[in-house]
Amino acid sequence: MSEIKGASNNERLLAAARSDNEELISTVFEQGGFDINCQDGLGNTPLHNAVLHGSTDVLEHILSHEECDVDPVNRIDQATPLHLAVQIKDSDLRKHIVESLLDAGADTTLRDKNGFNVLDLISADQTDILNLIRKSRATNAVSRDDIASDDDGEAGSGSGSESE
Repeated sequence: MSEIKGASNNERLLAAARSDNEELISTVFEQGGFDINCQDGLGNTPLHNAVLHGSTDVLEHILSHEECDVDPVNRIDQATPLHLAVQIKDSDLRKHIVESLLDAGADTTLRDKNGFNVLDLISADQTDILNLIRKSRATNAVSRDDIASDDDGEAGSGSGSESE
């Protein structure tokens, strides 16, 4: 680990995500002083890097952090981690990572620089991923419909009572 000795905790976090180094990410989490949404030169966050490198153990640590933005966009493709995940070649790894991101609340409707959302990037034979995305969209649609809103557009109980 000499290549990361003297590195900032943000740099160490990015390195842990690239190498699925669970010990390193645990050390960084214990030490604190890092930004879970920091970016490398390409605008990739630790979450992007964990997805790109199939770092499933580190991915779970990142997603468990309360300040983790599950939908950051990188600079080059304006892609979210979910955009990257649906393009993973290994089907088992792809399914695991997509499920993890969807469970964490990843938005399936965001578009990359080419105007593609994740459904646009999935081939018709990837039925398991298509079903996961559709289920997530249906769940999110029901969740939004279940939120009552007051006349002023603010979410609320819908009871018409005001608490002071």
